[in-house]
Amino acid sequence: MATYQEIKGNNIPIRSADPSNPIVGEIWYNTTTRALKGVINQTAAWTTGPNTSRTYNSGSGLGNYDGAVIFQGSDGSPAPNPYSSETEEYTGSAWTSAPSYPFGGRDGAGTGLATSGLGICGHGSSGPVTTCNEWTGSGWTGIPANPTPQRSNSALGIETAALNFGGGEGAGETTIAKTQEYNGSSWTNGNNMNTGRKNAGGTGTQTAAIAAGGSGFPGTPEPGQGGLAEEYDGTSWANTNNVVNPRNSEAGMTGVQTDSILYGGSSPPGPITATEAYNGTCFSNISGATIPNPGGGYIQGNGSTSPLSPAYHVRGGPNGTATFTAPGPATVTITSS
Repeated sequence: MATYQEIKGNNIPIRSADPSNPIVGEIWYNTTTRALKGVINQTAAWTTGPNTSRTYNSGSGLGNYDGAVIFQGSDGSPAPNPYSSETEEYTGSAWTSAPSYPFGGRDGAGTGLATSGLGICGHGSSGPVTTCNEWTGSGWTGIPANPTPQRSNSALGIETAALNFGGGEGAGETTIAKTQEYNGSSWTNGNNMNTGRKNAGGTGTQTAAIAAGGSGFPGTPEPGQGGLAEEYDGTSWANTNNVVNPRNSEAGMTGVQTDSILYGGSSPPGPITATEAYNGTCFSNISGATIPNPGGGYIQGNGSTSPLSPAYHVRGGPNGTATFTAPGPATVTITSS
């Protein structure tokens, strides 16, 4: 296969805008931005970012390529107030304080973009709740309650087309396989998952989703959830191939059903450092994509049709933020004036 240099020669094109579909090896000078640019074939990698202002144990999050939002969770303080309502947002360079969530809690689900998303259920001061809220990009506002009081649930999609699944309900925290769809104004019960689970990873859309990992509450365990994965087609769930590295707790996913990544989380004996790719059929480890802050993460993939990178894995406090860069062609600035 001929290289760009062999096809175009050594002259550097002068352009007022970046080309719409450049190829690896292409170089040009952008007169508008006054920058020499080119396309490289980058490898998959995680990089460490800034810390949040506090820990967010069992917190929730939303966001993806446009930034991230983290909220609720325990800050480590003792009872009677171990749950927080604090919210922070991230735009790619720093975490800043944002309007508080309507109630203090933990173990809820979040999904959507950093400019518009959802906070779904969770564990309040008296147990699992049905309360849900919408993030508008500048604050929280109430929306209709979920049909089932639940905690440790998972969610994917956007604020007008979201999918909520799994978790636990009741004072005894029974593991559930329930699914609910949200259309921006109301909730509808969907068909159950094949295997009930809590703290699963999930991504995709309301009509084409993938869920992986998770575990059961002590009273209602189902063996092997950490390695299991299921796809949702808008009507029903179907089992797909198992993950490579079982993840029992708080794994993250981002991307679409046929092109996504699974990362973070933990299983005995400890946190998982490997990142896996899912191609719509099977999972495989991504070479070199070792996560720098392994363990449970509180920014799940939002399940939109957004690109894989950047994706965020946030643990809160000193555990910091990790940002994923997907492999493949990327436009870079070589020098600017």
